Amino acid sequence: MIDKHLAVLLTVFNRKDKTISCLNRLYKLLPLDGYQVDVYLTDDGCTDGTPEAVAEQFPQINVIHAKGDLFWNRGMWTAWDTAAKAKDYDFYLWLNDDTFVYGNMLKVLTDAAVETNEKAIIVGATEDTGHSCITYGGRLRGGIIPKPNGKLIPVDYFNGNIVLIPRAAYNVLGNLDFYFTHSKGDFDYGMRAKKAGVAMYQAGEILGECDEHPTLDKWCNPDVPLAQRWKMLNRPNGMPPKETFHLEKRHKRFVTACFHYLTIYLRCLCPKLWNKRK
Repeated sequence: MIDKHLAVLLTVFNRKDKTISCLNRLYKLLPLDGYQVDVYLTDDGCTDGTPEAVAEQFPQINVIHAKGDLFWNRGMWTAWDTAAKAKDYDFYLWLNDDTFVYGNMLKVLTDAAVETNEKAIIVGATEDTGHSCITYGGRLRGGIIPKPNGKLIPVDYFNGNIVLIPRAAYNVLGNLDFYFTHSKGDFDYGMRAKKAGVAMYQAGEILGECDEHPTLDKWCNPDVPLAQRWKMLNRPNGMPPKETFHLEKRHKRFVTACFHYLTIYLRCLCPKLWNKRK
């Protein structure tokens, strides 16, 4: 018997093997008792055969085709907008296509949703593929990811790798902020939830694997030529200063936003000086 409807949301770009592996892991968890699960996937202009492979292996997935200019945040916004217009879902699940979920993922999330009366956002923590450290999940002040301890842990914001959002939270917060292109949209959503009084918890177990991205991006790497650093800085998946300013102006002080707006440029122009200062 179907009691609830859940939409899984992904956006993908030229990571065919990872995307297919991610979807295989997801579909091994289905069917889920009591839930109708639909998947909405934004193909952000893939050229490596990803949408063709998805259509062949998972014809039931709702694929939205884009031109390659959406990146993560706007791709997720597009998948979410499509899902919300298609049906009044009880839950929306964000899932990154480089995240490989464990067999308990859906049950842990939905059990936590029941425990919180379907009003709280539930975040799943991930670990690296070597199982040596936690990589993404809920965040406490200062950016710390709490170690799962078997209980729900309140958090202040979160990474968007595995996030279950109930209808009650969606009705308050709506979709992601389309202003952001690639990153920051997930942090912004959590910070907006905090301001609106929407509870957020990290689940009590690690729910998947996802290796961390390189800690030193090209835009601030002193080994990368300045012209290339500058180009990467202003790319959507770099560190667009205007988007950082938008995030911090909304959630922190205006002076703090201005300061960090300037220091991003300083870090790009003089990375060796910045690293020495740090």
